[in-house]
Amino acid sequence: MNEKKYAKLEQEISPKTPLLRNLLTAFLTGGTICLIGQFVSVFYMTYFDFTERTASNPTVATMIFFAMLLTGFGYYKKIGQFGGAGAAVPITGFSNAVVSAAIEHKSEGYVLGVGGNMFKLAGSVILYGVFSAFVVALIKTILVKFGVVSW
Repeated sequence: MNEKKYAKLEQEISPKTPLLRNLLTAFLTGGTICLIGQFVSVFYMTYFDFTERTASNPTVATMIFFAMLLTGFGYYKKIGQFGGAGAAVPITGFSNAVVSAAIEHKSEGYVLGVGGNMFKLAGSVILYGVFSAFVVALIKTILVKFGVVSW
């Protein structure tokens, strides 16, 4: 059997992906997480005198803490199964990836198990995030230097 026949056979016997349903649940899940984050941000601005700019750091920390708790109690897995990419994209998905890896490898010890495997999945996100930020900053610096945009 050649590759084309195999690919055609695979498409025939594979179940169809409910694309519209997956898109909708991802949108709703990611939107709900972001809405909760917005409520947390407004809470910090209202009760702790943070500005809109300074409230972002405690908001991110709070959302990471919530995701850690939900992962530890096993609820974030259910949210991820329902929402798919909608649960993975925000900062809570990153937190879930780190904490779930730490929980999974806890039996191997704290140093080599938790410490060594905690960032296996999240390490690529950190690497490409830092590299992307460097490239964007470099492009912006060049554009500012040549007067295309202002700082």
